[in-house]
Amino acid sequence: MKITIIGAGIGGLTTAIALKQKGFDVEIFEATSEFKKAGAGINLALNAMQVYKRLGVYEEIVEAGSYTSSMNITDEKLNPLSAIDLRPFEKKHNVKSVAIHRATLHQILLSKLSGVSIHLNKKVKTVTQSKNGIEIEFEDGTNHQAEILIGADGIHSVVRKSIFNNTKLRTAKQACWRGITKTHLSKKYQTGLNELWGKGKRFGFVAIADDTYYWYALVTYKKDYKEEFKNINLSKLYLDFHPLVNQTITSTPKENILANEMADLKPIATWHNKNVCLLGDSAHATTPNLGQGACQAIEGALVLANCLAKHKVIENTENAFQEFQNIRIEKTTKVVNTSWRIGKMAHLENRFSILLRNFILRTAPKKIVIKQTAHIFEIDN
Repeated sequence: MKITIIGAGIGGLTTAIALKQKGFDVEIFEATSEFKKAGAGINLALNAMQVYKRLGVYEEIVEAGSYTSSMNITDEKLNPLSAIDLRPFEKKHNVKSVAIHRATLHQILLSKLSGVSIHLNKKVKTVTQSKNGIEIEFEDGTNHQAEILIGADGIHSVVRKSIFNNTKLRTAKQACWRGITKTHLSKKYQTGLNELWGKGKRFGFVAIADDTYYWYALVTYKKDYKEEFKNINLSKLYLDFHPLVNQTITSTPKENILANEMADLKPIATWHNKNVCLLGDSAHATTPNLGQGACQAIEGALVLANCLAKHKVIENTENAFQEFQNIRIEKTTKVVNTSWRIGKMAHLENRFSILLRNFILRTAPKKIVIKQTAHIFEIDN
């Protein structure tokens, strides 16, 4: 029995590794024509790192990335509002949180898939299920027959649209710029994930290597972010923030800055149909405000592989997919909805509301903050 995966992103590759280790025959089809070194990083939280430890990839990721020991929210001048010390969670789960270049992580995952066929430049046009199996038609005119299909093709998933016609994307009305730069910052920023909240905008940064930082900038827009920010000078937009922000932006070559808008998938009740199942952003795309988009896909990869191994034969595939959904859907829905609320709270524009928000963040009991964080780091199985 061969399992076909659509999408060779972090979720798709991690799923392939987990399935391969369970003895499944796997193949992957990817829309892009090549794997590019995009200018973006990722923070792998403790739940994701637990998965990679079980899959035997943990040490390589730790060695290639940068240790993250805290998550900090400040105002636009870097005055502390809230901080979470990750070290107690590290001790509990026996892993560390790591920030890493996405392309580096991608290469590590690819190195674990020797013998797995990965077909590039295969953008899915349609997916059709019948008694004879699953037929995938690609935009290049070719076709492929599959027995079991995993859709890991992202927020705009064609696989999802082929099995459900009533899903809805939600636009957060926030534009996002991301970049990676070499710059010298104080040592105190080397091990923290830092996010500065201002008026209708924020800025975050985290080290992914010595003096190498991944950063992101988000700004509220009204109707069309491409038109409203067509000639934007990003460093000027953040002049009211701490000078560190301007230093970070201006030190980044313009060609290394990516821009897009923030959106998520309104939570859906079902992730599978017959022998087709969704994974990661295809099933539960989230805004990045909890830093859990890829992490939830990574968690899902392990659970899905375990469920398919447990049910073994193709006649029980639907049972495996249903069990996978039962295990995962409560947590992913909570992550999606919580992240959406945090995104709105971070972009308040009314001065009084901002003052009140900052006061609440500063005075929130640590026990409550720890409790709200703890469940995210618990993996499902």
